[in-house]
Amino acid sequence: MNITVTGSSGRMGLTVQEAVAANPDATLAGTHDAGQDLAAALAKADAVIDFTVHSFTAELVAAALASRTKLVIGTTGHSAGELAVIHEAAKSLPIVHAPNFSVGVNTLFWLTRHAARILGNERFDIEVTEMHHRHKIDAPSGTARRLLDILSEETKTSYQNDVTHGRVGNIGPRPSKEIGMHTLRGGDVVGDHTVLFAADGERVELTHKASSRMTFAAGSVQAALWLQDKPAGLYDMQDVLGLK
Repeated sequence: MNITVTGSSGRMGLTVQEAVAANPDATLAGTHDAGQDLAAALAKADAVIDFTVHSFTAELVAAALASRTKLVIGTTGHSAGELAVIHEAAKSLPIVHAPNFSVGVNTLFWLTRHAARILGNERFDIEVTEMHHRHKIDAPSGTARRLLDILSEETKTSYQNDVTHGRVGNIGPRPSKEIGMHTLRGGDVVGDHTVLFAADGERVELTHKASSRMTFAAGSVQAALWLQDKPAGLYDMQDVLGLK
């Protein structure tokens, strides 16, 4: 499969290029950085892998539609309007859009869903923490936001009304339906995520720690190869790994 990598001079872009080179079923068809010709970069590509910034997504989607290039999007922090662009494009193109391409993190998603079904939030208080390097610009991370969405789905709560981002001051007792979200930034941390279920007398913690960006990059190449014979539609890494 011929794959183009956007954001090719960035940390993730460079790692994705390494992952493409290491996969015998993939070939680097082109690269793209800000200011370069996007149409030319996609001209010979079967798929494009994007880990850049959310403000670039609309331009990338338009170019991919024009060239009929399959899309793998690992960028996070999209607005509702930018997500709508992706959803509309998926009517015409096969797209894998995922907050995290790590096999381990997608296992964490699966475990979190089943733990929430078993433990609930009537007796167990639920907290989520995430930590990334100092350069990450969106918070909470896309992975943490997906964890919160899973928890909200399974506990019949909502991100808008029941998720609390940090705590400060005399806030009183913890509301029973509240889900705590705590974001840490510092150093060169690739990505740590923990979901904590705490009750009187016991605590369950589900944690994933990434020490290399290659785990995400290799997963994105796996997703691109998986798209090869797929019809138009919006998929995620749970589809790629057969976890649904």
